[in-house]
Amino acid sequence: MIEMAVAIVVIALLLGGILVPLQTQVEIRKYDETQRIVDQAREALLGYAAAYGYFPCPADYAGGSSGAEAVGSTHTSGTGTCPATVTALGATGVYIGYLPAVTLGFTPTDASGYAVDAWGLAQNRIRYAVSSSTVNGVNRPFTTVNGMRNAGMSNIMGSTVLLNVCNTATGSTTTSCAAGATLASNAIAVIWSLGPNAATTGGISAHEAENVEALASADRVFVRRDLSKVAGAEFDDVVTWISPPMLFNRLIAAGQLP
Repeated sequence: MIEMAVAIVVIALLLGGILVPLQTQVEIRKYDETQRIVDQAREALLGYAAAYGYFPCPADYAGGSSGAEAVGSTHTSGTGTCPATVTALGATGVYIGYLPAVTLGFTPTDASGYAVDAWGLAQNRIRYAVSSSTVNGVNRPFTTVNGMRNAGMSNIMGSTVLLNVCNTATGSTTTSCAAGATLASNAIAVIWSLGPNAATTGGISAHEAENVEALASADRVFVRRDLSKVAGAEFDDVVTWISPPMLFNRLIAAGQLP
């Protein structure tokens, strides 16, 4: 009996040693796949802007748009307004919701038509924010027909009221990163996944908290960091953004600019 007990313990230890690395490998693969999905989402948004001259509104959080841009979105000259169901944080200059996968013809999606990351749960829907700030006197230039043309490339490049991406949440405000922590101060759009912990807290550390249901924090600051499991600095979100030079290259090639 003692020998059998010892044998069982040894087998358990061996299995544990095998299963833990396998679990880690699976998580890393899903993380890499999510990075690919988020990058493709960025490309889909750039393609849409190149085709139409503006960005789509986000899909709403309430689910009424079924993965398409929010019902009631308008892009005609002088408007470019996303509806209240997206939560238009006008004071902070950002429209936030889910990626409008149906509008973009983007996959993979869940049964309701919303784009999802590699973990695939409802909490893992891909999120999308686009600036609604005024640039050079043009209201909401990024969601309005000819809005970017009228605002002007140089003015968009030099704008300080667009979205911010930081490498830490420490010292950030609702409108800017801490000194030396800025990855982008004039991002036009941000696309992100909350990663594997989306189904539970969505954000353990202060860094992740900046990206959790970003509309609740009513700011235009996001955080991107390397994958980390360090206590107090956990980070498993996958974040990317669209910068002015990246966008202008596409718009010029498509004849939307200058």
